[in-house]
Amino acid sequence: MRPFDYLRADDLAVALAEAEADSSAAYLAGGTTQLDLMKDGVLRPSRLIDITRLPLRGIEQSDGTLLVGSLTTMEELAADSLVTQRLPLVREALLRSASVQLRNMATIGGNLLQRTRCRYFRDRTVATCNKRVPGTGCGAIMGSHRTSAVLGTSENCIATHASDLAVALIALDAVVHVTDTGGSRAIPLTGFYRTPGNTPDVENSLRPGELITAIEVPLLPVGAHSSYLKVRDRTSYEFALSSAAVAVTMEDSIVQSARVALGGVATVPWRAVEAEEVLTGAPARTEVFRTAARAALAGAEPRPQNAFKVELAQRTLVRSLQSATGVSS
Repeated sequence: MRPFDYLRADDLAVALAEAEADSSAAYLAGGTTQLDLMKDGVLRPSRLIDITRLPLRGIEQSDGTLLVGSLTTMEELAADSLVTQRLPLVREALLRSASVQLRNMATIGGNLLQRTRCRYFRDRTVATCNKRVPGTGCGAIMGSHRTSAVLGTSENCIATHASDLAVALIALDAVVHVTDTGGSRAIPLTGFYRTPGNTPDVENSLRPGELITAIEVPLLPVGAHSSYLKVRDRTSYEFALSSAAVAVTMEDSIVQSARVALGGVATVPWRAVEAEEVLTGAPARTEVFRTAARAALAGAEPRPQNAFKVELAQRTLVRSLQSATGVSS
């Protein structure tokens, strides 16, 4: 590991000023993989700004939304009574994300910003990774890509996004609140992440020095049905091969509104608006769910080793919709 400066910030203004003064500085929070990536030589910040003491922790309810401080831990959010009652898909996503030990340390803001688990990104001895070193190519395309993305890809990158929580939150139209020395702004989570295109190294809309301070999560209507289903190679501490977050409201077995997002199959947490359009106004039936699933994966671009993900994602979405609505197969 290269030498770096360490600063523990007790004041938000100080943390922001330090980040603005050093373009290669990085924020450090609880449970982060920042140090792991630094030890492996993937990330090389000149300074770490420890923000764990900043007053950015807590959960507040206001006007039909939850405002979650970015330093709130995953376990704290999962244990919140209102999350259990009104946002069960968020709780399910959190509980399937990591071990209890990690959830007691990892923060909500950090979870949304976690980096891909693509082996080519995390191994600096591999020369080809546009996300790590722009212009070097994508090793996964011609190499091992069984766990890589089939949606939102480009010729420059096919790495999947790792977060379970972001999938649930993007289905709910959550909003990210960020701030820097110039002021604060709110970014809809649907516009926060960036597909790789020609710049795989640019993963989100954060400006240099900006810090996530809170996440605003709309509560589901009373009586809404939701589910988060995660399919993985093993049931403990593993990232998704495919996941689906769904939330629907129904009247007389007709879907009045639908929210659908997919994980494990895309370069970003994937909002499946095509599936939502199929579901809205349709009867809650398995045949309709299958049509919606096909619509959600219509734009997939699989490669030989991950072609199975297209059908897997469709089945995952159908099963999640069945679970949410109580419709049997």
